[in-house]
Amino acid sequence: MATKSNLNRTLQQDGDQKLIDGLNKHGQTIPSLMIAGTSHPTAAIIADLQERIASAKTVVSSRATWQTDVKADRDKRAQTKAFVSGLRQALQVAFAGAIDTLADFGLKPRKTRTPRTPEEKAAAAAKAKATRAARHTMGSKQKAKVKGTAPQAAPTPAPSPTVAPSAPKPAEPTATATGPTPGAMPHQS
Repeated sequence: MATKSNLNRTLQQDGDQKLIDGLNKHGQTIPSLMIAGTSHPTAAIIADLQERIASAKTVVSSRATWQTDVKADRDKRAQTKAFVSGLRQALQVAFAGAIDTLADFGLKPRKTRTPRTPEEKAAAAAKAKATRAARHTMGSKQKAKVKGTAPQAAPTPAPSPTVAPSAPKPAEPTATATGPTPGAMPHQS
């Protein structure tokens, strides 16, 4: 499967080759062309297009070489992964107390853990169980047991009737200079 950039490069090469073919076919009727204010003879244009095609072909072969090199690197890393891991472990054992020496190898000393008491383990397990319950997390087996039925714990209260919105209230009359409107509360300062 060709990638988009390869497809574009291929189309560009085809386009350049068609330009060369056309210039070879009609080169006698077009001895030179004005491009960007400079006169270019047909032979020089063809040579530039051929260099462009050669450059594109070099890119394709370089890309293939690069991909081969990347694959070889990945294969080598996969083959030597166990060896390098063993080497690091051996260095950790050999220089367990020497932090500076381990740093020379780009390694850090192993962290030592203090053993937990049974009470600490029990407290951690209880805390984890409470966290799972609070977050309602389940494993795959528990999720498989869950079905789409509604729980029947307690009856829910009936919803209160909603009042449909009524028409807007008419505007209240404003106070006149003679006094407040009837039924209005007097303003206290």
